[in-house]
Amino acid sequence: MALIVQKYGGTSVGSVERIQAVAQRVYKTVKAGNSIVVVVSAMGKTTDGLVKLATEISPNPNRREMDMLLSTGEQVTIALLSMALQELGQPAISMTGAQVGIVTEAEHSRARILHIETTRLTRHINAGKVVVVAGFQGISSVGEMEITTLGRGGSDTSAVAIAAALNANFCEIYTDVPGILTTDPRLVAEAQLMDAISCDEMLELASLGAKVLHPRAVEIARNYGVPLVVRSSWTDQPGTWVTSAKPQGRSLINLEIARPVDHVEFDTNQAKVALLRVPDKPGVAARLFGEISRQKLDVDLIIQSVHEGNSNDIAFTVTTPILKRAEAVATAIAPALRSQSNPKFDEAEVMIERNIAKVSIAGAGMIGRPGVAAKMFATLAEAGVNIQMISTSEVKVSCVVNAAECDRAVLALRSAFEIEAGEQRSKEAEESPYLDSPLPNCPPVRGVALDLNQARLAIRQLPDCPGMAAKLFGLLAQHNISVDMIIQSQRCRVIDGVPRRDIAFTVSQIDGENAKEMLTQVAAELGWGEVVLDRAIAKVSIVGAGMIGQPGVAAKMFAALAQQEINIQMIATSEIKISCVVAQEQGVKALQAIHAAFELAGSEKFVVPV
Repeated sequence: MALIVQKYGGTSVGSVERIQAVAQRVYKTVKAGNSIVVVVSAMGKTTDGLVKLATEISPNPNRREMDMLLSTGEQVTIALLSMALQELGQPAISMTGAQVGIVTEAEHSRARILHIETTRLTRHINAGKVVVVAGFQGISSVGEMEITTLGRGGSDTSAVAIAAALNANFCEIYTDVPGILTTDPRLVAEAQLMDAISCDEMLELASLGAKVLHPRAVEIARNYGVPLVVRSSWTDQPGTWVTSAKPQGRSLINLEIARPVDHVEFDTNQAKVALLRVPDKPGVAARLFGEISRQKLDVDLIIQSVHEGNSNDIAFTVTTPILKRAEAVATAIAPALRSQSNPKFDEAEVMIERNIAKVSIAGAGMIGRPGVAAKMFATLAEAGVNIQMISTSEVKVSCVVNAAECDRAVLALRSAFEIEAGEQRSKEAEESPYLDSPLPNCPPVRGVALDLNQARLAIRQLPDCPGMAAKLFGLLAQHNISVDMIIQSQRCRVIDGVPRRDIAFTVSQIDGENAKEMLTQVAAELGWGEVVLDRAIAKVSIVGAGMIGQPGVAAKMFAALAQQEINIQMIATSEIKISCVVAQEQGVKALQAIHAAFELAGSEKFVVPV
């Protein structure tokens, strides 16, 4: 007999008939000899309706009262589903988040789970009852008795957290698609269903806008080793398993707010190749990395900064042993990339940096916490370490620094994030513990994602000195603004005796105007130039643990965009993700081209139910 947690979203319980169908599925699972906890969302568009009511009363409703209001949606569903199970002869009891014992931070509308008191829940399970739990909600503490909600995707988070607390055999997430697909089936009907995907790959895809699972739910599954499967509410198909490595022992206290960083990593076996002032037009990145691929050269980080005039900078890192070959390729191709209209002093230039190191912080707990990257940058600044390149992903932030400063950087980061010496890892010695091994026989790219809800901010002429990134991203963190891609220009200009670089980063569109206004207000005080906001962008990304050590993946992605005459405005990479910023109007076309280039289409067409 297995202990299973099942979660059903709003579409799955959107009507009386659908609630009865869910009850039949639950009843069938119990009769197969299993114990079941069911977590449900509010019916259909109930939450949207409640939000609309609130905004009709107040344009800026109180967050505490919003939690009180929105938590009622799930309470309707749990009562109705319990009644439906009882009508089938199955003992069942409905319980709110507070009754279950989901204790959270005292943060209304976006609380994180501290722990779950499972005594009452276990008693009902042992009595043979199906416990039907209201997802998305908890209680701040036993003393205060404040109802809190977990924010978007909260029912996913509730379900996986309960599975972790109960040490359930697995957690099933039922939704309106048959599992996890290679891309959004509303944009590519031939998107292919995956049998399995690693937690790291799913973390990236979920954070890039794939709405099947919320990143916080994947984070908990990753941290506690909860076997997770995504299935359709409408069929009996096996769905997609989300797999993770065996977790290290982790306390269930402070379940979602345990330390965000688990490891500090470093790699001193790196060198940087930068091409400055390459033309800002389609096909340039494809041509460069196509030649690198043909030479079988494996590239680590790739960045392309925001354009300056009609040109861009592209930089990439390689291991030291292949630097000469990479330099030869860049030097040979630079003349072909030069724009005939540029004056000679503005021609493409190859710049080599040998004495560099990459230092990284890694941990699945940094999702949605804007202060983590800011703390890393501040720590490096306090240690007098200047940052040359930045690369971000959902489970890692990496900075390229001077090799002579590597030891000092690592020691400072270990101290700041309270990492023991044994938890510091050299990338030269072993792969990151936050990269699951790719599944057997899997292609290098597992999925393609499109995010149309981002805006880009560029700050011109930022002083190139330790502490600037810390000040910039510290300010954003103080205003609870999360940053996604961060690109530092390789081109350095000396103005009034001060070396300066441009820096660009992406944020959620809803944060764009506020971020611009806030940063413009402090620009003169902090000595940087104009702050430019662009809302008309799209970010298209490929994800796959199998792309590590596979030259040519980036080249294929860039070539697919070039063939469609889609210009790449920014590039950022991590070990298992490559992201490109393109014009918003070309976002869907870009996703479809990349999905086709990696031959991810299946033979079946998926239609998402209304």
